Amino acid sequence: MSNVQSAVPLDQPYYGAPIGAAVQRFFKKYATFRGRASRSEFWWWALVNVMVASVLSGLALATSGPTVDELGQPVGPSGLGLVFFVLYGVWGLVTLIPGIALVVRRLHDSNKSGFWVFVVLVPVVGPIVLLVFELLPADPAGARFDA
Repeated sequence: MSNVQSAVPLDQPYYGAPIGAAVQRFFKKYATFRGRASRSEFWWWALVNVMVASVLSGLALATSGPTVDELGQPVGPSGLGLVFFVLYGVWGLVTLIPGIALVVRRLHDSNKSGFWVFVVLVPVVGPIVLLVFELLPADPAGARFDA
């Protein structure tokens, strides 16, 4: 039996991608801003990212100890909590650029310019507009963004 994942080249969107393939493609296309990404590639990665970030954040908060000392002064995390805070920060930094690249590729798949990613900077309305664009189905005219 042939591997379906290997049948879909990295320069093409993988429609109906399973979760494992979506995560692999996310890291293989680490900083690739051209091309397209299917909805399944995008949303599976979004789910994995939220799960990992939530676990790391939860562990950091659960193991960080008290947040104020006996005098009411704020105290930073220490021990194991600090380790999880650092891991959470590293996760955020490692996935920042490829996450933006994935959003740009998702915009391309719906035949929108990647510059629409900057709409998120518009307060309140921007993130909603970007979410709607990310939810749009594929547009065959988006093939113009392929390499």
